[in-house]
Order: sequence, then C-alpha cells, then structure tokens
Amino acid sequence: MLLAAANVSVGRAQADPALVHARRILKASPLIDGHNDLAIVIREDKKAPGDVEAYDLRKHTSGDTDLERLKRGQVGAQFWSVFIPGDIKDSGYAKVQLEQIDIARRVIERYPEALTLATSASDVMAAFRQGKIGSLLGMEGGHAIENSLGALRSYYRLGVRYMTLTHNVTLDWADAAMDVSRHNGLTPFGKEVVREMNRLGMIVDISHVTPKVMHDVLDIAEAPVMFSHSSAKALTDHPRNVPDDVLRRLDRNGGVVMVTFIPAFVSQAVADWELTLAERTRGKAPAEAAGIREDYARAHPKPVATLKDVADHIEHVRKTAGVDHVGIGSDFWGNPEMPKGLEDVSRFPDLIAELIRRGWTDADLAKLAGGNILRVLRAVEVSAARIRKTRPASTATFERLH
Repeated sequence: MLLAAANVSVGRAQADPALVHARRILKASPLIDGHNDLAIVIREDKKAPGDVEAYDLRKHTSGDTDLERLKRGQVGAQFWSVFIPGDIKDSGYAKVQLEQIDIARRVIERYPEALTLATSASDVMAAFRQGKIGSLLGMEGGHAIENSLGALRSYYRLGVRYMTLTHNVTLDWADAAMDVSRHNGLTPFGKEVVREMNRLGMIVDISHVTPKVMHDVLDIAEAPVMFSHSSAKALTDHPRNVPDDVLRRLDRNGGVVMVTFIPAFVSQAVADWELTLAERTRGKAPAEAAGIREDYARAHPKPVATLKDVADHIEHVRKTAGVDHVGIGSDFWGNPEMPKGLEDVSRFPDLIAELIRRGWTDADLAKLAGGNILRVLRAVEVSAARIRKTRPASTATFERLH
C-alpha cells in the first residue's frame, strides 16, 4: 500500500512542473509546520490509548501522520503539540501535561532514524542537514501552568519551546477566543507570564486568544510572537482567526502567523454551516443533539474546504502583514475532514506548488515554509539571553498579581 501511494505521488510530481519545483525548494529549505496533534491522537486512540509502540509510525496509520507520509510531505521540522483539554475534571492539569510531554518525547525517541528532539533553531538546522525531522514541543493552553511561573519554567526545561496562552477556555489571567471574556485581555499576572516566557526563550503563541489579548501581548512583548495555527479573519469570520489590525502590527514585532488548515477557519461556507448546527443543538440533550446533527447534515451536506482556500489565507497574511510574517501551521489532528488537497502530512508540497502557480518567488516560499519561524525562534533565543543578564526569574505569584 505504501509503495503504491509513493508511486502515485511520484507520478503526480512528474506530471506537474510546479510540484517538481516545490519539491526542489523544500529539499533546500526546511518546511517547518507549527502544529500537529499526534500526541493527543495517540493518547485518545481507541485501540490502544496512550500506547506509543502500538501506534506504529513506521506503518500507515489510521490518522494523517506517519513516517512515510512525513517523508513524502518533505517535512523538515515539526512543532509537536502537547495539547491537554482545558476542562479536565478528575485530575490536575500538570499531571496530564507531563503525560503528554512524555508521549511526545517517547515518540521522538522511538524513531531515531527519522526524528530528533530540537530545542533551538540550530538544532532544527542540524537535524535538517542530517535528513531528520527536528522535533520541537509546543504546549497548547496556559491552563497547564496552574497559575505558576515555576511550572512554566519546568516545562521549558522539559523542552517546551512555545506555549499557546489559552486553548478554548478562558483562564484566570487571559481570555480565550472561544469562551466568555472575563478580563478584557490579559490580567497583571497574564502580563507577567508573557514577560517570563520572553526571559526564558519560550515563544508566546497567541492563537486561541481574543483580539484584546493579542494586542495586549504585542504591547508588552520583548521578542517576536507566533500564531501557531490561525488564519485570516478578513477572509473567514471565525473567532479563532487573526484580525487585520493585529496582522498589521506584526511587522514591528517581527512575529509570524502560521496559517492553519482547519476547514472552518479557511472556508466561510464551512464556518457558517458549523455555526448554524451549533445554534440548532445548543442546550439539547446529547441524544437529541445527535439526531439534529444527522438530520441537518442529510438535508444540508457539509461544504468542503480546499487547498486553494488555505492558499488564499496565506496570500492575505502576506499582503497585510508582509511576506516575513507568514508560515504554515497545519493542525493535523487525525480528522478526515481536512481540506481537499491537504488531507494528510504528505500534501505540503502541493500547497507550495499552488503558490508557485500564483507567482511566488523561491525566496518568498523559503520564508513561508520555514525561514520566518526559524527567524522568530532565533530572535526569541537572542532576546532571552539579553534579558537574563539583567532580570532574574520572576517571583511573582497569581495571588499577589491577579
């Protein structure tokens, strides 16, 4: 099966000059994806939950990620998300977060022929030169620090190199885009979290937060920020996307928006369909809601997002923020409904090929693929080294600052 798929991929490349061109670019310049949820896919696998060995990446997996498809996709480096839900009831966030970091690190260790842990820009490039995928860790949701800067520092020591300030749940110190806002942005403790991340050298990721939090972070950040997996709100009006007034601030900050593939974030038709369904099922019992969903989907088939939708968002970010401030943050998470043409990690070259057809230069495509996020990572490292010379670890507590 893998050989047949590889032959199809080779055949497409030979028939498509833009795809040949794209593969040549990615051979010379690493493609660095900002967000892949493989760790939570393994944790929640129905056959063997949490079993790294059972979820064998040397074989074709049931999800969207395995070694063969990563190779065909010419992935040069990957931020592996160590996401944990924001509404855990039965155990502390830190316990589950440590388990997710453990899963991700065991995955990296299990496949030394293909993956290697990376904690710096130089590690990423060293891995790329060796033909391996530099594997960085990104935390998704500041709930995992449990209002503790000491916990934040401990996660950094374990290899975490970005933290998304919130996931879909508003925290004690920051408002989430998909939840009720309670703070009008960042609280004083939230601002101290950003300052301490800058001191550590951990990238501040402002996907998932409200626009007010985005602006608050940009007001105080001492280093470039990232959006690990967001798209453009001007094209798709979804709370998870980035407004133009924020995009325009990235030139001064130096940050990067890594455009995501999630259908509802790149297609207004999909976003509207999901919103209508959410409104119809709100407050309904689970069984009733399931019936409503089934009936609605039968009468109104779900629209399909496409690779071209994603390319449109990339072009809008380039136009509004500048070519130095756009990247790729797929958010592959085992969902079979990703955009047509971007179904799994093997399809990144197809996206580059589409942009070649739209007139992008090799230099600009190298920036998009990985050059921009590498620059951000280096700048964060340099800024942290400077800050640590004059500022010790923060002793602030949530209780004193909230």
